[in-house]
Amino acid sequence: MNRRALVRRPSPRLAEGLLTHLDRVPVDVDLAHWQWDGYVAALQAEGWQTIEVSPAPDCPDSVFVEDTVVVFGDLAVITRPGADERKPETAGTEHTLLELGFRVARIEAPGTLDGGDVLKHGTTMWVGLGGRTNRAGLDQLARHLAPLGVDVVGVPLTKVLHLKSAVTALPDGTVVGYDDLVDDTSVWSRYLSVPEEPGAHVVLLDEATVLMSSSAPRTRELYEARGLRVMAVAMSEFEKLEGCVTCLSVRLRG
Repeated sequence: MNRRALVRRPSPRLAEGLLTHLDRVPVDVDLAHWQWDGYVAALQAEGWQTIEVSPAPDCPDSVFVEDTVVVFGDLAVITRPGADERKPETAGTEHTLLELGFRVARIEAPGTLDGGDVLKHGTTMWVGLGGRTNRAGLDQLARHLAPLGVDVVGVPLTKVLHLKSAVTALPDGTVVGYDDLVDDTSVWSRYLSVPEEPGAHVVLLDEATVLMSSSAPRTRELYEARGLRVMAVAMSEFEKLEGCVTCLSVRLRG
């Protein structure tokens, strides 16, 4: 399988990134660059080719490239971020994906959609509603993906910025979450509560390996006890900005 991942270098204005549910604390931009390098190196070490989207230095949140697109198969749905300050971020992602040969569709006004609100497993996509993504955005995404056999399901979201700030999925489809941040755990037939907030965020690298933050050691032990191999990377500066491991890449499979 050809495994590629889009990434984007942090903006020099990273510390000015938008905050919704957290209080602002100082961000060490130099440390953030070091952590980003470590994240990219971890992907590469696991056999993923990283492809850099052109930097967007005037967009503080642009390192969170996941929010700019939802990819399924050969279709890339370019998002329309819910925060106006982030709307310029999508152009670079679209350009890169067109160069890679993807078909492109777009979310149009009045729809808004952030990629971080979209959790996919198999042919199901759960979409967080109530933050940066609205019903019109979800409906457009569903129309774009219907020909590919994808079922799009809306999920209430009130406690975090994005759905994937609350839940992600393990390789076997079990959805993992930190209960205090999940509006309704009954949405998922298989749900596993984790003991640390950053532990709810995993990136699937293969059928047995996940990438996660080093700031959730008890959750790492939980995953390893389930037979998973865990790659842990430092994420502290991005976590201060409501970011996590999923936000920093878009994985392209096939």
